[in-house]
Amino acid sequence: QVQLVESGGGLVQAGGSLRLSCAASGRVFSSYGMAWIRQAPGKEREFVAGITWSGGSTHYAESVKGRFTISRDNAENTVYLQMNSLKPEDMGVYYCADAGTGWYTENVSQYYLWGQGTQVTVSS
Repeated sequence: QVQLVESGGGLVQAGGSLRLSCAASGRVFSSYGMAWIRQAPGKEREFVAGITWSGGSTHYAESVKGRFTISRDNAENTVYLQMNSLKPEDMGVYYCADAGTGWYTENVSQYYLWGQGTQVTVSS
């Protein structure tokens, strides 16, 4: 059974940092691009960051560029999201997701495999 499990969320003050992790199992992790997608209360899910199967290419939403870094360790079947200089508007549930290809896409509707999500709360 293919599974994605996120961890690392929590409560942090504005300006602080968190590192999210997503552990994958049940498939050849290194063949697939991955993304982090978030959902704030009352809002649609939005693409945050994506990384190709090899880690050779990454892409970020404009709202997080320069503050967040996506990375992966294919030997550990894990993708990470380092979040620095957090703002209250970064608050939400963060999901890792897999679109079933070697690349990522900003179109969140194309992701079919999702983790359960991890809550990020940023206090001002």
